[in-house]
Amino acid sequence: MAFDGIVTKAIATELQQLVGAKIDQIYEPNKNTLLFGLYHQGNRYSLTICCDAQNYRMHLTTHPKPNPKVAPNFCMALRKHLLGFRIVNFITNDLERIVTLELEGFDDVDDIVRLKLIIELMGKHCNILLVDEENTIIDSLRHIREKETEDSSRNIYPHQTYHYPTTNKKNLLTIENAEQFEEELIGPLSSPSHTSSISSPVSTTPLGSVLSEICFADLPKQIGNTFNGISQSLIRSLLKKYQLNENDPLILRNLYSILSQLVEQIDTAKVQFEVSYNAEGKATDYYLIPENDTNSSRFSLNFFLDDFYYQKESSEELKNTRNSILKLMLAMLKKYQKRLLHMNEKLQECEHMDQFRIYGELLTAHLYQWNQEKYESVQVTNYYDQNKLLTIPLDKRYTPSENAKRYFKKYHKLKNTLAIVSNQKEDTLKELSYLESIVYELENSQTLEEISTIFEEISENVIFEEKVKGLSNKKTKMKKSKLTKNKTVSFNPIKYTINGYSILVGRNNRENDWLTLKYAKKTDLWFHTQEIHGSHVILKLPENAKVSQDLLIQVAEIAALHSKGKNSSHVPVDYCEVKYVKKPSGAKPGMVIYTHQQTLSVNPKMSN
Repeated sequence: MAFDGIVTKAIATELQQLVGAKIDQIYEPNKNTLLFGLYHQGNRYSLTICCDAQNYRMHLTTHPKPNPKVAPNFCMALRKHLLGFRIVNFITNDLERIVTLELEGFDDVDDIVRLKLIIELMGKHCNILLVDEENTIIDSLRHIREKETEDSSRNIYPHQTYHYPTTNKKNLLTIENAEQFEEELIGPLSSPSHTSSISSPVSTTPLGSVLSEICFADLPKQIGNTFNGISQSLIRSLLKKYQLNENDPLILRNLYSILSQLVEQIDTAKVQFEVSYNAEGKATDYYLIPENDTNSSRFSLNFFLDDFYYQKESSEELKNTRNSILKLMLAMLKKYQKRLLHMNEKLQECEHMDQFRIYGELLTAHLYQWNQEKYESVQVTNYYDQNKLLTIPLDKRYTPSENAKRYFKKYHKLKNTLAIVSNQKEDTLKELSYLESIVYELENSQTLEEISTIFEEISENVIFEEKVKGLSNKKTKMKKSKLTKNKTVSFNPIKYTINGYSILVGRNNRENDWLTLKYAKKTDLWFHTQEIHGSHVILKLPENAKVSQDLLIQVAEIAALHSKGKNSSHVPVDYCEVKYVKKPSGAKPGMVIYTHQQTLSVNPKMSN
C-alpha cells in the first residue's frame, strides 16, 4: 500500500517512544535520503527519511547505507544546526502525510534554541525542511520557487516563511458517525456533472443512493478522492480482508467502522499489519488492520517497513542494474551478429573464386585464337571439364588478354579475402559465444554480488572499455572491486551433496575458471552441457573412488539445470576428468577445451 496518512500517523506514534533522543549523527547517502543517528536511554537508533517519489517514507532502520566522503550542502546545514539537539516531539496534523520533529538544543552561548524539521511525504512533492520558531525556512532538501501565476505562499527556499500545504479533501478524524461518512461521499455525487457508473435499482436509503451511484470497483478511488490521508490500496485491501462486497447494504458503514477502529488503535501504538506475497514468497504489499494484539513488539511497524522497503529497493536495484548491463550486452551481441552476417556474405562470394581462376587460365591458353579485338563473350574448350565448350563473359571495354588479368586479380583478391575473413569469423564466433555466456549469466543472476562480479569481468575486456565507463558513471554506479591476495575469497560456488559426494557449480565465467583450473583436483570429474552455454560443474572424488552410473546421471542433470538448456527435455552433457580440461592461451574467461569426454543425455526437469 502507499505510505499514506494512516501509515504516517502510525509511524509517528511509534516514534513517540524516542522523545528525548539526542541527534549525534547525520548522513545523506543519496539525493533522496537522510539518515539520523539517535541516542536514547543507552541505545542507538537510526532514523531514515526517504523522499523518493515511489518509495517515500520514514522509519527506523537497521540496514546500513554508505556515507559519502563529501557531504552535500543540506546535510552540512543540518549538521551545523542539529547535531547535539534533542527531539521534543513527533507531530502529525490529522492524517496529513507531514511529520514535524520539534527539536531543542543550545547555541554557541548556551541559549536554548528551538527548531523544527518538517518532513513532507507527498510523492513527487516530497521535501525536508529545517525551520525556526517563527516558521522561517533555514534550508530545505529541495528548493522550490513557484511561478508567479501559481500560489507564491509555497515558495521553498531560505529566509521564506513556511506554510503548510492545503487540501480540499475531508478530514476523516472529524467524521463523527457512519451517517456523516455516507453524506460526505454523497456530496460529490450530487453535482450535475456526475454520471452514474453502473445501473442498479436505487434503494430508499441514503446508502442505497450512494451504492447506486458508485461502482464497487471505483469505491476505493471515490473514498481516496474524498478523504485526506486514505490511499486507494488501503481500501481495496480492507474490502478483500473483511470480504465486503457490493451486495452488502451496510458496506459503507462497515468500512467506516473498520477505519475508525484503525485510527483509534494508531493512537495507542497497537496497530497491526498484514503482508501480501507473490508466488516466489516475496512480500509485494502490506496494509494496516484494526486488530488487537497485545504481543506486538516495540517499533514493530518501523522495522517491518524497514525490511519491506529494503527488499523492495534491493530488488529494484538488482533489476535496474541487471537490465542496464544486459542492454549493453544485447547491443554488443547484435553488433557482432551483424558483423557475422556480413562475413558470411563475403565468404559466400569467395565460393566462386576458383571459377575466376579457371576463366583466367582458359583465356590465357586460348589467346592465340583472337586478335586484340574486344568481345562481350568468347567460347573456349574447357580442358577442366572433358573439353566441353565454355562461354566466358568479358568486359567489352578490355581485350581478352586484359580480361584474363582482371579474372586473375579477382581470384587473388577473393583468395586473400577468404583467408582473412575466415580468421575474423573464427574470432567473431568466439566473441559471440562469450557474449552469449555473459547474457546467460546475467539472466540467471540473483544477487548484486553476482552482477558485480560479471561487471568486473566485462570491465577487463577491451571491447567494453568505453561502454563500461559510461555505465559505471551514470547508470549502475557499480565499480570494479579489487580482489585480495587470497583469490578464493571472491568465489562462492553453488554447492550440492549427493550420497556424501560434493558437487560444485560455478555462477559465472570467472568462478568457472577458478573452479576448474585452480580448485578442482586432476582426478575430479568435470561436467558441462555439450555446445550449450552453462556452468562448469565439478564432482569431487576421493582417490580410487568408483562412481556409479546413477551418480553420474544426477550430476549431469545438475549441469543441465544450470545451463541454457534447462527447459529442454533432453540435454547432452559431456564429462571427463579435470586433467583433460585445458584453457587455450588468450581465451576468454570460462572458455576451455577438453578431450576424452563421455556424453550423457539427461532431462534437467527431473531434478527440479
